Amino acid sequence: MTYEKFSADNAALLLIDHQLGTMGWVKSIPFDELKRNALMLAQAASILKLPVVLTSSMEEHAQGPLLSELETILPAEFANRVKRLGIVNAMDDENFAAAVKATGRKKLIIAGVTNDVCTVYPALSLVRDGYEVQVVADGGGSPSAMADDIALRRMEKAGVTLTTTNQLIAELAGSWATPEGGQLIQVLMTALQG
Repeated sequence: MTYEKFSADNAALLLIDHQLGTMGWVKSIPFDELKRNALMLAQAASILKLPVVLTSSMEEHAQGPLLSELETILPAEFANRVKRLGIVNAMDDENFAAAVKATGRKKLIIAGVTNDVCTVYPALSLVRDGYEVQVVADGGGSPSAMADDIALRRMEKAGVTLTTTNQLIAELAGSWATPEGGQLIQVLMTALQG
């Protein structure tokens, strides 16, 4: 397989279920780190004008509301988020699937709040459907280290490329010397100091 980097011109970001209740179920990564990474991805997408699809599942239930900061960072995307009614695989939700298709991008970056449930199934579905998928492993977590490890291995075996928040932001930036690159450095530095 030939390597073609993901960029602002060819990729879209899918942020799946970064909801306060669900985030509390994640034990394989600290809550604050998970939140910081999800928000850094949103900030990077905003700076680079990357198409973003946000989705949530059953906000009125135990899963709770999406992170309120996402509304500040990505107001239009937050307003247009796909609210699923308990459908586990977001790609099985026709509104989410339509929103993904509407980005027009074949390279997709996925960060789901739980790698073992929210991320694994859409990632597998999208690879099957011919998309090139990078999963941001530290943009989510799982209730246990084993659950996280198994989910990541399952995705990788199916052809998903695993990455991390910092690695992905560097790939998308391409150069720190551009105006956008300078803004992305600030996002990274603020997060590292926080």
